[in-house]
Amino acid sequence: MSPLPTTVPAIVRTRIRAATRRRAPLTPREAEDRALLLRLMSLLLQYPDAELVAARPVVAATVAALAPSPAATELAAFTAWFTAQEPDALERHYVETFDLRRKSSLYLTYYLHGDTRRRGMALLTLAQRYRAAGWDTDGGELPDHLPVALEFAALCGPGPGEAPLRQHRRGLELMHRALADMDSPYRHVLAALLSLLPPATEADLKAVAELAAQGPPGEDVGLDPYGSGEFAPPGTFVPPEQAPPTLMPPLSSPEGLR
Repeated sequence: MSPLPTTVPAIVRTRIRAATRRRAPLTPREAEDRALLLRLMSLLLQYPDAELVAARPVVAATVAALAPSPAATELAAFTAWFTAQEPDALERHYVETFDLRRKSSLYLTYYLHGDTRRRGMALLTLAQRYRAAGWDTDGGELPDHLPVALEFAALCGPGPGEAPLRQHRRGLELMHRALADMDSPYRHVLAALLSLLPPATEADLKAVAELAAQGPPGEDVGLDPYGSGEFAPPGTFVPPEQAPPTLMPPLSSPEGLR
């Protein structure tokens, strides 16, 4: 879409752009395909333990059978790498990528709120959203862990289910940039996810650039509003311990992922 003339009032330009981003309702088949994409992303962003490593042939076959789309292309690029690596190399890369780097943390509220009290409230709100939708997580991970949010999106659909992903789109954009900068194959999974979300606006891109330069907000005291854990002070962020993958049993066939 070509840029709108500056003579058009700002509110009109904003609403026209919003209208162009709206999609027609998904057909049942499209909704099923989208849910499968989200579930695959959730699975592939989990720690590559022995169970997930053993399931790689099934996961790769499921990805190969996806309907053609930008997301499917990105996931195929990732699984080509994922299936070729030795298990210990996969584990090392995962820890180095997601546990030791702040800009590629899998905890979404960290990007928006940093180590502040607001992050604790955001976690509570997200957990309440899950419960209100009738979804009770096992408590093994914080509710803002990206694989958890992706599973919720797969279960509840593009509207309310994907709302947390849309809310944290800027964090996802920063995560993708960080993964691309380090040339991590996980950049393909984030690219697949971003291809399903509304395009980034100019304001989004500006905010991402500022976040990349300055980092998220920080706060030194009063950081225990969620559970019994405490967030690290700025500059010493340590992600929570990695929970076991929440695989969808059985994984002995592609249907196990649906």
